[in-house]
Amino acid sequence: EVQLVESGGGLVQPGGSLRLSCTASGFTFDDYCIGWVRQAPGKDREGLSCISSKNDKPWYRDSIRGRFTISRDNANNTVYLQMDSLIPEDTAVYYCAVKEENLPYSFIHRLAIDHWGQGTQVTVSS
Repeated sequence: EVQLVESGGGLVQPGGSLRLSCTASGFTFDDYCIGWVRQAPGKDREGLSCISSKNDKPWYRDSIRGRFTISRDNANNTVYLQMDSLIPEDTAVYYCAVKEENLPYSFIHRLAIDHWGQGTQVTVSS
């Protein structure tokens, strides 16, 4: 069974930073895209970013490019989301997610997701 376990959420002030972690296990497929989706209160889920399992190429939603950075630690089967310059609108539950096919546009904009983590809360507030 594929398991995705997020950590690193919390309460931060505007302008602050957080780094989310996702530890993955149970994969039996090869070329996939793993990344992050968020859901703000009262809003639909929003794909943010994913990174290729083969070449570590990152892809970003335009609205967060430049503030958020995705990376991968292959030795520890972990993917990260470094979030800088946080604003209150970033408040959401952040989910680690996997698309078994390496199709970043489908991951980010169509939410064609195959596996989900449990989510971790990020709150940006003064």
